[in-house]
Amino acid sequence: MKGSTPRFILAVILIASAAILLQARSRREVFPPRLPLKSFPPELGVWTSTDIPLEKEVLDILGPGDFLLRVYQNQEKPQPNIGLFIAYFRSQRAGDTIHSPQHCLPGAGWTPIENTRVLLNMPLHEPFPANRYVIAKGDSRQVVLYWYWAHDRGVASEYWAKYYLVADSIKMNRSDGALVRLTTVMQPGETPDSAQQRILPFSDSVLPLLDSYIPR
Repeated sequence: MKGSTPRFILAVILIASAAILLQARSRREVFPPRLPLKSFPPELGVWTSTDIPLEKEVLDILGPGDFLLRVYQNQEKPQPNIGLFIAYFRSQRAGDTIHSPQHCLPGAGWTPIENTRVLLNMPLHEPFPANRYVIAKGDSRQVVLYWYWAHDRGVASEYWAKYYLVADSIKMNRSDGALVRLTTVMQPGETPDSAQQRILPFSDSVLPLLDSYIPR
Protein backbone atom coordinates (compact mmCIF):
# COMPACT_ATOMS: atom_id res chain seq x y z
CA MET A 1 0.00 0.00 0.00
CA LYS A 2 2.84 2.36 0.87
CA GLY A 3 4.53 1.72 -2.48
CA SER A 4 1.37 2.45 -4.43
CA THR A 5 0.72 5.86 -2.84
CA PRO A 6 3.50 7.80 -4.69
CA ARG A 7 2.41 6.23 -7.99
CA PHE A 8 -1.20 7.23 -7.31
CA ILE A 9 -0.17 10.81 -6.53
CA LEU A 10 1.97 10.96 -9.69
CA ALA A 11 -0.94 9.63 -11.77
CA VAL A 12 -3.26 12.29 -10.33
CA ILE A 13 -0.74 15.03 -11.12
CA LEU A 14 -0.31 13.79 -14.69
CA ILE A 15 -4.07 13.57 -15.25
CA ALA A 16 -4.59 17.05 -13.81
CA SER A 17 -1.77 18.49 -15.96
CA ALA A 18 -3.23 16.89 -19.08
CA ALA A 19 -6.67 18.32 -18.29
CA ILE A 20 -5.20 21.78 -17.77
CA LEU A 21 -3.29 21.63 -21.05
CA LEU A 22 -6.37 20.45 -22.96
CA GLN A 23 -8.39 23.29 -21.46
CA ALA A 24 -5.74 25.84 -22.44
CA ARG A 25 -5.45 24.48 -25.98
CA SER A 26 -9.21 24.68 -26.53
CA ARG A 27 -9.17 28.50 -26.34
CA ARG A 28 -7.96 30.89 -29.00
CA GLU A 29 -4.37 31.83 -28.25
CA VAL A 30 -3.33 35.45 -27.76
CA PHE A 31 -0.42 36.81 -29.83
CA PRO A 32 0.66 40.29 -28.65
CA PRO A 33 2.44 42.60 -31.10
CA ARG A 34 6.22 42.57 -31.05
CA LEU A 35 9.24 43.66 -33.08
CA PRO A 36 11.01 41.05 -35.24
CA LEU A 37 14.41 39.98 -33.97
CA LYS A 38 16.07 41.07 -37.21
CA SER A 39 15.41 44.67 -36.08
CA PHE A 40 17.32 44.18 -32.81
CA PRO A 41 19.90 47.01 -32.67
CA PRO A 42 23.10 46.03 -34.49
CA GLU A 43 24.97 48.62 -32.40
CA LEU A 44 24.82 48.73 -28.60
CA GLY A 45 26.98 51.52 -27.23
CA VAL A 46 30.57 50.67 -28.12
CA TRP A 47 29.50 47.31 -29.56
CA THR A 48 28.96 46.69 -33.27
CA SER A 49 27.79 43.42 -34.72
CA THR A 50 27.85 40.92 -37.54
CA ASP A 51 24.89 38.65 -38.29
CA ILE A 52 25.59 34.92 -38.50
CA PRO A 53 23.12 33.04 -40.76
CA LEU A 54 21.70 29.86 -39.26
CA GLU A 55 22.11 26.77 -41.37
CA LYS A 56 19.00 25.03 -42.70
CA GLU A 57 19.72 21.93 -40.63
CA VAL A 58 19.76 24.05 -37.46
CA LEU A 59 16.53 25.83 -38.44
CA ASP A 60 14.87 22.48 -39.09
CA ILE A 61 15.80 21.34 -35.58
CA LEU A 62 14.68 24.57 -33.94
CA GLY A 63 11.30 24.55 -35.66
CA PRO A 64 9.03 27.53 -36.41
CA GLY A 65 10.18 30.61 -34.58
CA ASP A 66 12.08 33.87 -34.83
CA PHE A 67 15.85 33.58 -34.35
CA LEU A 68 18.80 35.93 -34.03
CA LEU A 69 22.47 34.96 -34.01
CA ARG A 70 25.01 37.78 -33.89
CA VAL A 71 28.58 38.43 -32.86
CA TYR A 72 29.27 41.78 -31.20
CA GLN A 73 32.70 43.42 -31.15
CA ASN A 74 33.87 46.10 -28.70
CA GLN A 75 35.18 49.01 -30.79
CA GLU A 76 36.98 50.72 -27.90
CA LYS A 77 38.75 47.82 -26.24
CA PRO A 78 40.46 44.83 -27.90
CA GLN A 79 38.88 41.77 -26.32
CA PRO A 80 37.10 38.57 -27.37
CA ASN A 81 33.74 39.03 -29.06
CA ILE A 82 30.41 38.27 -27.47
CA GLY A 83 27.87 36.09 -29.22
CA LEU A 84 24.16 36.79 -28.82
CA PHE A 85 21.55 34.15 -29.65
CA ILE A 86 17.82 34.67 -29.14
CA ALA A 87 15.22 32.05 -30.03
CA TYR A 88 11.61 33.24 -29.79
CA PHE A 89 8.62 30.94 -30.18
CA ARG A 90 5.26 32.60 -30.85
CA SER A 91 3.42 29.48 -29.69
CA GLN A 92 4.54 26.31 -27.91
CA ARG A 93 1.18 24.53 -27.89
CA ALA A 94 1.90 22.36 -30.93
CA GLY A 95 5.04 20.83 -29.43
CA ASP A 96 7.52 23.37 -30.83
CA THR A 97 9.22 24.18 -27.55
CA ILE A 98 12.47 25.87 -26.60
CA HIS A 99 15.56 23.66 -26.95
CA SER A 100 17.80 23.67 -23.89
CA PRO A 101 21.51 24.42 -24.50
CA GLN A 102 22.19 21.51 -22.14
CA HIS A 103 21.19 19.27 -25.04
CA CYS A 104 22.27 21.38 -28.01
CA LEU A 105 25.83 22.20 -26.93
CA PRO A 106 26.98 18.57 -26.51
CA GLY A 107 25.39 17.82 -29.88
CA ALA A 108 27.64 20.49 -31.41
CA GLY A 109 30.73 18.90 -29.89
CA TRP A 110 31.04 21.09 -26.78
CA THR A 111 31.57 19.42 -23.41
CA PRO A 112 30.21 21.14 -20.28
CA ILE A 113 32.93 21.25 -17.62
CA GLU A 114 31.32 23.62 -15.12
CA ASN A 115 27.74 24.59 -14.36
CA THR A 116 26.55 27.21 -11.89
CA ARG A 117 23.99 30.01 -11.49
CA VAL A 118 24.45 33.77 -11.50
CA LEU A 119 22.06 36.65 -10.81
CA LEU A 120 21.42 39.22 -13.53
CA ASN A 121 20.17 42.72 -12.81
CA MET A 122 18.19 45.14 -14.94
CA PRO A 123 16.65 48.55 -14.22
CA LEU A 124 13.21 48.50 -12.53
CA HIS A 125 13.23 44.71 -12.38
CA GLU A 126 13.90 42.11 -9.73
CA PRO A 127 17.22 40.24 -10.16
CA PHE A 128 16.73 36.87 -11.84
CA PRO A 129 18.90 33.75 -12.18
CA ALA A 130 20.77 32.67 -15.29
CA ASN A 131 22.78 29.54 -16.03
CA ARG A 132 26.54 29.85 -16.40
CA TYR A 133 28.26 27.06 -18.28
CA VAL A 134 31.93 26.64 -19.03
CA ILE A 135 32.21 24.48 -22.15
CA ALA A 136 35.21 22.96 -23.90
CA LYS A 137 36.04 21.65 -27.36
CA GLY A 138 39.66 20.62 -27.76
CA ASP A 139 41.79 23.48 -26.43
CA SER A 140 38.97 26.02 -26.74
CA ARG A 141 36.96 27.21 -23.75
CA GLN A 142 33.87 29.38 -23.67
CA VAL A 143 31.65 30.86 -20.99
CA VAL A 144 27.94 30.66 -21.73
CA LEU A 145 25.19 32.55 -19.91
CA TYR A 146 21.63 31.63 -20.79
CA TRP A 147 18.13 31.98 -19.40
CA TYR A 148 14.50 31.61 -20.41
CA TRP A 149 12.54 34.84 -20.89
CA ALA A 150 8.78 35.25 -21.23
CA HIS A 151 6.31 37.94 -20.19
CA ASP A 152 8.98 40.08 -18.50
CA ARG A 153 10.14 37.09 -16.43
CA GLY A 154 13.59 35.49 -16.45
CA VAL A 155 14.24 31.99 -15.11
CA ALA A 156 17.24 29.67 -15.28
CA SER A 157 15.49 26.35 -14.69
CA GLU A 158 14.06 24.49 -17.66
CA TYR A 159 11.46 22.99 -15.31
CA TRP A 160 10.33 26.38 -13.99
CA ALA A 161 10.11 27.60 -17.60
CA LYS A 162 7.75 24.71 -18.40
CA TYR A 163 5.72 25.38 -15.25
CA TYR A 164 5.22 29.01 -16.24
CA LEU A 165 4.41 27.89 -19.78
CA VAL A 166 1.42 25.93 -18.46
CA ALA A 167 0.45 28.61 -15.91
CA ASP A 168 0.58 31.43 -18.47
CA SER A 169 -1.37 29.33 -21.00
CA ILE A 170 -4.18 29.17 -18.46
CA LYS A 171 -3.97 32.66 -17.00
CA MET A 172 -2.99 34.69 -20.08
CA ASN A 173 -3.95 32.32 -22.92
CA ARG A 174 -0.37 32.65 -24.21
CA SER A 175 2.45 30.14 -24.71
CA ASP A 176 5.11 32.37 -26.27
CA GLY A 177 8.60 32.55 -24.84
CA ALA A 178 12.28 32.71 -25.63
CA LEU A 179 15.78 31.55 -24.84
CA VAL A 180 18.52 34.19 -24.54
CA ARG A 181 22.16 33.06 -24.70
CA LEU A 182 25.40 35.04 -24.41
CA THR A 183 28.82 33.51 -25.11
CA THR A 184 32.44 34.58 -25.08
CA VAL A 185 35.70 32.78 -25.72
CA MET A 186 38.02 32.41 -22.73
CA GLN A 187 41.55 33.64 -23.37
CA PRO A 188 44.52 31.46 -22.35
CA GLY A 189 44.85 31.54 -18.57
CA GLU A 190 41.59 33.45 -18.13
CA THR A 191 39.19 32.40 -15.38
CA PRO A 192 35.43 31.91 -15.91
CA ASP A 193 34.75 34.78 -13.50
CA SER A 194 36.91 37.12 -15.58
CA ALA A 195 35.15 36.09 -18.80
CA GLN A 196 31.80 36.57 -17.10
CA GLN A 197 32.76 40.12 -16.14
CA ARG A 198 33.25 40.79 -19.85
CA ILE A 199 29.71 39.58 -20.62
CA LEU A 200 27.86 41.39 -17.85
CA PRO A 201 28.29 44.98 -19.13
CA PHE A 202 27.07 43.79 -22.53
CA SER A 203 24.05 42.08 -20.95
CA ASP A 204 23.18 45.42 -19.31
CA SER A 205 22.61 46.78 -22.82
CA VAL A 206 20.57 43.76 -23.96
CA LEU A 207 18.23 43.25 -21.01
CA PRO A 208 16.21 46.50 -21.21
CA LEU A 209 15.41 45.79 -24.88
CA LEU A 210 13.99 42.29 -24.47
CA ASP A 211 10.37 43.21 -23.82
CA SER A 212 10.07 44.87 -27.24
CA TYR A 213 10.95 41.60 -28.98
CA ILE A 214 9.62 39.12 -26.40
CA PRO A 215 6.29 40.63 -25.27
CA ARG A 216 5.51 41.21 -21.60
